[in-house]
Amino acid sequence: MQAGDTLAERAFGLGYNLVNIIAMISVGVGIFNLLPIPVLDGGHLAFYAYEAVARRPLNAAVQAASYRVGLALLLGLMLFATTNDLRHSSVFHFLGGPFS
Repeated sequence: MQAGDTLAERAFGLGYNLVNIIAMISVGVGIFNLLPIPVLDGGHLAFYAYEAVARRPLNAAVQAASYRVGLALLLGLMLFATTNDLRHSSVFHFLGGPFS
């Protein structure tokens, strides 16, 4: 920010940065959604690819088991990311206990 910036220029810069952050988050979520984890869309694409190659659908029991494993992986990743973020922001140190 320069000393001579007007309020309109600052507002435009703030709006531009906000749209840029929203676009980056949207692209990140879209790429994450294409991971070949069965709960996500990439997992559905993997099942469709298997059906195209094998010319028959995957067994329903195998699909159900893979959805459970995929959900467990996704929840584990979310728990890991949340714990890691809280650890880096010193929340556990503030609360004390075995995590600090």
